[in-house]
Amino acid sequence: MNWLHFVSYFFGGIFFANAVPHFVSGTMGQPFQSPFAKPPGEGLSSSTINALWGLFNAVIGYVLVLRVGSFDVRSTSNVLAVAAGVMLISLFSARHFGQFHGGNTPGS
Repeated sequence: MNWLHFVSYFFGGIFFANAVPHFVSGTMGQPFQSPFAKPPGEGLSSSTINALWGLFNAVIGYVLVLRVGSFDVRSTSNVLAVAAGVMLISLFSARHFGQFHGGNTPGS
């Protein structure tokens, strides 16, 4: 398999995981940080912006995972590439957004 497929699956995992908090916050009617807020990633965006941003991330994740190469859910290497992307953005998000929502504080 082409190694670029694994790179695509990795970034697809990032986009899939990033879709979750934005889409969930948006559909719950709650504001949440987004790249469109001021300052970006720190200020709050409306629930509508977050629902749209979450959906956009899900579509990009779909394209990167399911439309590039031939992703096989029974292939450990394919699944691990997606899982690595999910894990990376999840840990980053936990650290970054935790400081705004009562989670981790910087340096801990």
